Amino acid sequence: MNGSCPYIVSKALNTPAPISSLEFGHAGHLFAGSDDGTLRVYDLSSFKVLKAVRGLKNEVSSIACFKRAGSELRDAWIACGNQIFLFNMGFASMIATAEDAITSLELAEDEDVLNEVNRDTFDIRTDLGVVGIVDLANLSVTRMKEKHANVCACIKFVPERPREIVSAGYDETLLHFDFLEGTTLSRLKIAFFQNTEGVSLSPPFIMSTAFSSTGILAAGTADGNLWIGLGGQKGLSKTRTKRSRKWNGLSDEEKKIFVKVVEGPIVAMSFSSPDILTASTLLGLIIQWRINSEAGNGDDIVKEVWRKKAVKLAKVNALVTIDAKIAIGGFSKDGNGVIEIWDRSVPLQTSA
Repeated sequence: MNGSCPYIVSKALNTPAPISSLEFGHAGHLFAGSDDGTLRVYDLSSFKVLKAVRGLKNEVSSIACFKRAGSELRDAWIACGNQIFLFNMGFASMIATAEDAITSLELAEDEDVLNEVNRDTFDIRTDLGVVGIVDLANLSVTRMKEKHANVCACIKFVPERPREIVSAGYDETLLHFDFLEGTTLSRLKIAFFQNTEGVSLSPPFIMSTAFSSTGILAAGTADGNLWIGLGGQKGLSKTRTKRSRKWNGLSDEEKKIFVKVVEGPIVAMSFSSPDILTASTLLGLIIQWRINSEAGNGDDIVKEVWRKKAVKLAKVNALVTIDAKIAIGGFSKDGNGVIEIWDRSVPLQTSA
């Protein structure tokens, strides 16, 4: 039986254009990007806009925030189409434009910037399946030697592995790279694990991924399946006495789960703690699971904690979590942008 949702929708923020990306600067500030090339920074105590960037040429597809000494406002790398901008958000006026950026970079026309940043790098992808990394220190681009057979949907950096990334694509495949060398370390086609019972109108395209801080990888598909890879988790095996040479989450010898959890595409997901995963479907059904790595089978490993429908969102594009907050962004039935802020009103129950 699913538990009751411990979160309440504390605020719904409306914007003229659909929300395309979200990022917490810290627990009190939310950065929100829109389809119309606008970035807003919200104060979550007053829900007022503190700063904004307008007039960017494309939708704000990704945001990465960095702490700057002496300022509560985070600096932000912003990706729009094939351009990247660095903004010092402490600019004097309330509203800035692309001309106010400290640094900018334009990539090849067929390269879009995604929403993952780590150790001064951004990842890029193309609809042709190419995976690449932008070094923000010298604004150089490295492309991986192998690519996806279809659209590359998302890329994530492996926790505590400074040179390793995992990409996911519409070819139903996860690719694990050493991005400094551009070489493939491992690969996995998740459809191999799919239960073929029943009929799905959607193929198992991978549409979203998330890493826990301990190295668990989760992936959500277009046909409502959840894939969990436990092999790369720190301390999973009591027999391991030293650090592995590389992350092993895609290894054939490691524990993996592939389970149907919902009807419809899983478009966004985030770990709020090492064992709590929150995800959203395209139509705004929010689900949270607890992952018990020590359990012996799939039903016990992935336990649904609760599910709840978004209040005003008709379609979801982004979801982020921090501490006891969830922020979900997309658009309403009338096509305007909406951000729902969910606050945890009661503690999550501990697992039995």
